[in-house]
Amino acid sequence: MREFFVNVTRYPRFLIAFSLGVINSVAEPLAQRRSNPVTAVALIGALISGFITLGLVLRAMVTSAPLS
Repeated sequence: MREFFVNVTRYPRFLIAFSLGVINSVAEPLAQRRSNPVTAVALIGALISGFITLGLVLRAMVTSAPLS
């Protein structure tokens, strides 16, 4: 039984490490391009629109709609 719990505790660590690796590989090239003002404005706009989209999707998933 101890072996089972050791294996279960590995999955969250793997998920965190994988997520940080993906974020790092995406953010690093974008950080290098931020010196161009046009690119910086586009990145800020994409970030804001991404947060708005995430908020709207989560709100639609959480709120209950009438079945009429």
